[in-house]
Amino acid sequence: MPRPTKITIDLQALRNNAHLAQQRAGGKKIIAAVKADAYGHGLAVCATTLAPFVDAFATAFCEEAKALHALALERPILVLEGPFDLEDWETIIATDSWAVLHSEEQLISLESLDRQLQEKLRGNIWLKVDTGMHRLGVTPNTVASILPRLARIGIAAPTIISHLANGEDAADPLTQGQVKAWQALVDALELPKSLLNSAGFSQRLSTDCDWHRLGYMLYGASSTPNAISTGLRPVMTLTSQVMALRHIPTGDTVGYGGGWKAQRDSVIATVAVGYGDGYPRTADNGTPVLINGVICPLVGRVSMDMITVDVTDHGAVTVGAPVQLWGDQLSVDRVASHAQTIGYELLTRLPNRLPRLLSGDP
Repeated sequence: MPRPTKITIDLQALRNNAHLAQQRAGGKKIIAAVKADAYGHGLAVCATTLAPFVDAFATAFCEEAKALHALALERPILVLEGPFDLEDWETIIATDSWAVLHSEEQLISLESLDRQLQEKLRGNIWLKVDTGMHRLGVTPNTVASILPRLARIGIAAPTIISHLANGEDAADPLTQGQVKAWQALVDALELPKSLLNSAGFSQRLSTDCDWHRLGYMLYGASSTPNAISTGLRPVMTLTSQVMALRHIPTGDTVGYGGGWKAQRDSVIATVAVGYGDGYPRTADNGTPVLINGVICPLVGRVSMDMITVDVTDHGAVTVGAPVQLWGDQLSVDRVASHAQTIGYELLTRLPNRLPRLLSGDP
């Protein structure tokens, strides 16, 4: 019998989420972010499933764009980090991708390209502006001087793009400041534009946008409850089984370092999953684990291949009982909050050793 630990990808849930986004987009175009192997869900199957619902895709860098282009899905590809060198410019042209231009260095490299290559990039440049996140982007006060430089090489109408640092919180002064800076910028420009990511879109931030860039929410996850996220369905479910049960007396400890001590006579279930499977080693005592449909607390340190769970108050547990680590009954964001991280990290770092199953009619 193979080890029972596995990932299930629910493609019908993915369709549901994309359809929900489509309904809430108000006629605006949607870019589906499929970077990091579609947030750990599998690039090929997710991009193929999403294609009928979206207008374009986004990847982080050119190698991802090449893999996506090979699927022949007939959707534009936005490369969010833009080019690093001449080879990347050639890849962007060969895949007919859109390149984000976020620095003076990239602009100079674009200006230095052969005229023939520049002509192939007309309509394929997005200009990233730093409205307050201070990670990537040209400053708003340089846009007026950059646009004529682009026009001189035949790029007359770049799409203006920025990124929200805390879109989950519409009331945050940082978010409000970015939205204000964005509106001041785009009000003076008659160019296509894109600001909202999943967080900002879910919060229904009122901004002037032609394109919405959606990633996390398409996979059924949301770091904040809101009207949109309540209709989302988790696409990934990570499951395993109880592999052993231990009865331990009051005062005994569990796991490496004896990090958890029983305050009463306890029943401990050992589950076949660990940090070698992508389960977070930083998960603390009390992290929720679903066993036989009942929430039980993680106890002791996470090992490479196993975790231990206190099932003292759940008398129906037996060896072989089904366990859900996160998924359609236990939010990945809830688990992440107990591990001092975010659901994005848990979804994107699952290793190849876990088998993947597809459900929902691929």
